[in-house]
Amino acid sequence: MSRCGFVRELTSWLSGAGEPDSFPYSAVLAEFHRVGKHFVEKELLALLDQARAQSTVPAAARDAHARLLGDFLDTALDKWDGRYDYRSYLALRLLRLPCGDDVDDGPAADPLGARRERDRLLVRLVADALAFELTAASGTTDLLPERRPSRDVVAKRYRLGVRAASPALVRMGLAGTVPHREAVATPDELRALAADPDPSGELVLRLSMLPVHVTHDEYLFIRVLQAYECLFAGIADELRATVAALTAGQAGPAVERLAYAREQLTSAGPLFSLLATMHPEAFRTFREFTEGASAIQSRSYKLVESLCRTPEGSRLDSAAYHQVPEVRDRVHAGRPSVDDAFRAAVRDGLLAAPGGERVEEEMRSFAAAVVQWRRTHHRLATRMLGPRPGTGYTEGTPYLAAVRSIPVFTSVADDSRSASPTGPTGGSPE
Repeated sequence: MSRCGFVRELTSWLSGAGEPDSFPYSAVLAEFHRVGKHFVEKELLALLDQARAQSTVPAAARDAHARLLGDFLDTALDKWDGRYDYRSYLALRLLRLPCGDDVDDGPAADPLGARRERDRLLVRLVADALAFELTAASGTTDLLPERRPSRDVVAKRYRLGVRAASPALVRMGLAGTVPHREAVATPDELRALAADPDPSGELVLRLSMLPVHVTHDEYLFIRVLQAYECLFAGIADELRATVAALTAGQAGPAVERLAYAREQLTSAGPLFSLLATMHPEAFRTFREFTEGASAIQSRSYKLVESLCRTPEGSRLDSAAYHQVPEVRDRVHAGRPSVDDAFRAAVRDGLLAAPGGERVEEEMRSFAAAVVQWRRTHHRLATRMLGPRPGTGYTEGTPYLAAVRSIPVFTSVADDSRSASPTGPTGGSPE
């Protein structure tokens, strides 16, 4: 659709009833995808701003359609508003992932349901990325046309993507649906992996893809980062539940929660391998237009870090935590961590042998997985960025190098920092 189509459909919507459920999402997405979010004309953004003002209703009166439209327009207009950052770049509010006021202090009331929904979202994100790779390789889409990868790279991405999604599919009881014809599976087969019972799910997935440029690899980059945000949101929930279990002196549930969190992190290694298939020059091309957005602003990751162990004062006063004020405030308010809860449970005699030893062993295993993840993140960033500074006004790879050695826990003997840099999350990206 052309620029004129965008103006015509949006103007028609503005002059009509302006109902949220009839908003011309397809026309707006087509224009954003045609040029990249960074390059959408101010005249068109002004029309969207007008649409936002016209559709604003009190939060208490919003139905699902009004909420979706409000969240989409806020995401699309982040640069216009001067509040563009990592959360808006990844459209985390649209995906219902921790993005601000929704940072939660308690574990999910329905842990099995929460696990399943996060697994479903992760599979959908990966499957959508791979469907884009295959449609682009077949020449049936002109979306993000610059620097298309070779067919060999596309085939490798597909294999890695299926591997990244498989653990979640196993947990969901859907392992038998994984295609075996990896390099030639159709987009329809991929989407079948990610079927969503919510009829609005596919629209939300489409709306959460707003690249800043027209470089092909930005699609993969966004989807993998969204998948990691989903992953860390889930790990944070497991850690909250671990704190609750330790506080109650329940070693078994604490071990199960920690083990589940560790398995989530270690099984996600192929996501880094997927990112490693990006050509560094392609990454640097679109990265030029992401200034202001950095993973240092990730609330999900800071939730995980602060739920493992209460950060020291110097860490809380660093740019890393000033970028996530909601998380920082909760730490200052005294929210307990796994470290705190384990130390208190041992002190108060709540963890009788062998329960205490099992918890301690699982804490060490989880810490090793986190350190492996940090190392792989640093190695991949070094490959892509070299000595360049990070986006979001950060130091880039020197920052990642510095935080690799932050202890995950201090209440147990920490041998994680001397762990081998190989394995599910620490191996060299393929």
